[in-house]
Amino acid sequence: MIVMTLRVLVLGGTGEARRLAELLADRPGVHAVTSLAGVTEHPVLPAGDVRVGGFGGADGLAAWLAAERIGAVVDATHPFARVMTDAAVVAARSADVPLVVLRRPGWTERPGDRWIRVPSLAAAAANLPGERVFLTTGRKDLTPFTDDARRWFLIRSVDAPEPPLPPRHAIVLARGPFTVDEERALFREHRIDAVVTKDSGSPMTEAKLTAARELGLPVVMVDRPPLPDVPRVETVEEALAWLDGRAQDG
Repeated sequence: MIVMTLRVLVLGGTGEARRLAELLADRPGVHAVTSLAGVTEHPVLPAGDVRVGGFGGADGLAAWLAAERIGAVVDATHPFARVMTDAAVVAARSADVPLVVLRRPGWTERPGDRWIRVPSLAAAAANLPGERVFLTTGRKDLTPFTDDARRWFLIRSVDAPEPPLPPRHAIVLARGPFTVDEERALFREHRIDAVVTKDSGSPMTEAKLTAARELGLPVVMVDRPPLPDVPRVETVEEALAWLDGRAQDG
């Protein structure tokens, strides 16, 4: 009896992608490759085979899927990685490869929160409360704030951001998870009076929301971009069940 191996591409960069890769590494009948975009200088590598770098757009990815005989794609990228998700959807359709998007739920506003929901980073920059702002949107998403000479920004990212930067700022290089005590101490040390973040839904960075709630600080919350009309799941377990279905189809 010939046992077919399902070759899976996991588009990674999130905790869910690392957990999925870990589980797939020990799963019979599955060979998974995790792709990382390479935007982080020292990424946390997942289990199993890893590919770092771009594919050359949707056409390049489609060609790679065909060449590597990929039987299923799991897009477990960051909820704001819209360019990669759009390219993956186009490539999977072109190569006739099933694709599912794994996206954890966004954060839920709780009693005591002072959230200002906005549709984009540009809208966040145009609706900023406060004078000393904690900016935790990622090192590549600072452009909308660079013309603000009035406010002072505390910028936190894993790797050092590149210019242009806001005229008045300080930089903290750190990788989560962070505790509520750490976030509260950071806010107090720098006299933060407002927070800007993207609705990633990550438990690794949720402590800042709790600290902001406890200190009564407003949070400008950037909504996620809409997902394409493709199958989607919210948990690693649901992604595994979807892959089991693909293995049975094969």
